[in-house]
Amino acid sequence: MTLGLIDLIPPSAIPIGPLDIGFYGLGYVVAVLVLLWVSAGEARRRGIDPARVNGALVTVAICALIGARLYHVIDQWAYYSADVAQIVLPPYSGLGLYGGIAGAIVGIAIEARRHGVPLARALDLVVPGTLFAQAIARWGNFFNQELYGPPTDAPWGIAIDCAHRVAAYPCETHPQATTGFHPLFLYESVLNAIGGFIALWLSRRTGDRLRDGDVASFWMIWYGGTRLLLETFRSGWNWTILGIPTAMLVGAALMALGVGLVFRRHARA
Repeated sequence: MTLGLIDLIPPSAIPIGPLDIGFYGLGYVVAVLVLLWVSAGEARRRGIDPARVNGALVTVAICALIGARLYHVIDQWAYYSADVAQIVLPPYSGLGLYGGIAGAIVGIAIEARRHGVPLARALDLVVPGTLFAQAIARWGNFFNQELYGPPTDAPWGIAIDCAHRVAAYPCETHPQATTGFHPLFLYESVLNAIGGFIALWLSRRTGDRLRDGDVASFWMIWYGGTRLLLETFRSGWNWTILGIPTAMLVGAALMALGVGLVFRRHARA
């Protein structure tokens, strides 16, 4: 069998002088720029000064980075517990998307309160850009050789080197030269992009059908369902609760919360 979509092992970073600039971090930078651009357009359409979106960047970015790093450290605690200093030392390539989203919500809440904008409306404003940003950021997993599924004969299977294999797929039984794996990062990236376009369509709904918070609820349902589905392909989770991967539990909780909030919001209306 020949590998299909990507036969080569990607580099994880670009060497610039004494520093290695990780593609994961670069992906986050591009994702944030897209998030700001789309969100500024949404703010303008809703009659909110787009400058407020850019002005909130520092607060939201700091909160998101702290949350993303914290989630990653907890997820990979078996590694960091042996060398705690690595939590704060370079290369800072480990970031968890769920943690980043949670931190970003805290930052948005702070800025929304400061400017007197309802939190539900502020979240609706950033959801389309957030989904597009998530679609971009997921490509960082490709360069880090993570977020892949079981072996596959599909032409879009990707190569994973021996150093980045989970215990279930060692090179002894799944040779690097002939084994391709499901690119879960790609599946999630595509689904996030589709969700972004749906969120843009929803955000332009007029009249009494759409209420503040509905677009944010859509994100909970769409992204929670995406993660719940794709996590079933994975193995070798580090962070579990009662034997169930935490990412699946969070995905299910997000879906339930999103559906519940929609019903509650419209029943009250």
